[in-house]
Amino acid sequence: MAPTTTHRYHVFETAHGYCAIAWNDVGICRFQLPARSAETTERNLLRRVPEAKSTPPTALIDDIIDAVQRYFRGETIDFSALTLDLADQDEFFQHIYAALRRVGWGETTTYGMLAKAVGAGPEAARDVGQAMAKNPIPLIIPCHRVLAAGGKVGGFSAPGGATAKVHMLELEGVRLAPAEPTQQSLGF
Repeated sequence: MAPTTTHRYHVFETAHGYCAIAWNDVGICRFQLPARSAETTERNLLRRVPEAKSTPPTALIDDIIDAVQRYFRGETIDFSALTLDLADQDEFFQHIYAALRRVGWGETTTYGMLAKAVGAGPEAARDVGQAMAKNPIPLIIPCHRVLAAGGKVGGFSAPGGATAKVHMLELEGVRLAPAEPTQQSLGF
């Protein structure tokens, strides 16, 4: 019988709302982007790791929480060296997440470029989109830095949707061009 992994979590406040982080003996396994209330954040996290127990953070987790709080105050933070537990993720998604973690503060990539970075063709851009939608550790695996073709925002399944994604990019100094109107009047 395989040993069971104990998941622990902690909800904390940032300048943009309440976040939550979940971890186990391997590493960080879940992260919840800011929501307006601690209760909403906790409920969203527990949907994904229902067996997790609320506990005070370890010294390492406390350092990560501090870094997240500084990130949401606009400080340049690099999360790429943190140890993650992605064992329950599809192997292809793990490769995508590893490539994405190399996209640094203030940089962006596209779904197609990320597919290419993992050795897949442009047809895998949809798979990259699926990996972003299922990202268990947003911010630390910086899915907000992935744009659609042509520098368009694309989707974002976190609380606040695309608006939250744009705001996170703005925290990093990335300014996206205003959206072009999809249809213009012919002036009749």
